[in-house]
Amino acid sequence: MNVQSADNQALKAVIERVRGVYGRWRRDTSVAEMRADWERLFQPREPITPHYFDAKGVPVAWIAAPGADDTRTLIYFHGGGFRVGSVASHAELMLHLSRTAGCRVLGVNYRCTPEYGYPAPVEDGLAVYRFLIEEGIDPARIALAGDSAGANLALNLLLRLRDQSEPLPAGALLMSAWTDLAATGESYESRADADPIHQRPMIQSMAAGYLGAGIAADDAAASPLYASLNGLPPMLLQVGEAETVLDDSRRFVELARDAGNAVELAVYPRMIHVFQQFMHELPEARAALDEAGAFLRRCW
Repeated sequence: MNVQSADNQALKAVIERVRGVYGRWRRDTSVAEMRADWERLFQPREPITPHYFDAKGVPVAWIAAPGADDTRTLIYFHGGGFRVGSVASHAELMLHLSRTAGCRVLGVNYRCTPEYGYPAPVEDGLAVYRFLIEEGIDPARIALAGDSAGANLALNLLLRLRDQSEPLPAGALLMSAWTDLAATGESYESRADADPIHQRPMIQSMAAGYLGAGIAADDAAASPLYASLNGLPPMLLQVGEAETVLDDSRRFVELARDAGNAVELAVYPRMIHVFQQFMHELPEARAALDEAGAFLRRCW
């Protein structure tokens, strides 16, 4: 793929914006303040009016670009370590996916820690998916997407649906996927200096807060990397080359291919965690969103 590359100053500015948020957080920073900071970090640069409603008890919102095909539905699960993030913080990313994929996007405000832990987010994802099926939407016209913890949630939802013999969606887009909550990948060491934010202790702490004492980080029910991966729909994984979670994607793709799945991996040089959210600053983000849209169109 021929991708125009961001200059060093643009990438540095993005990294400093993210570090500026994380750098303000201390042990006594409230979750409410963290969530507000996250929404300010990703405040849309254009007007977006999500249509909020309730789907089987789960808060959700439709976001659709003008001209989007409302027979194509993308369910989107936001990232944020199962602690921060929301439809609001990811609204612009969802809008751009709506444009490139030509679909409507249903953003999910699933339950997060510390109020709720595993398996509440997966149960919310399952409820939303079943809501769409009960509304008469063909699973072949539904796809899943998510970033980071949201990608973990999307994969766990796929595995639940498969194991319960429920109809599977047409495909899944997974950005900076968190597939290994135990953080065992070699990239946690090799990319430690390159990644501006996510280090192994932080990843393990977020996992512990989400899982509690009831389930191990390497349990297949929580970490898709350790699950049986046969019988899944087409998947595209996008990840930045500078991420400590790089191996979460590389190892998952290798195992998923060995299990007979159609799965693609796109590693973007120099890019950081969920770089797609910086579509205004980074050409790579715009290229990744175009690639994601083309993949989803093929799925439908």
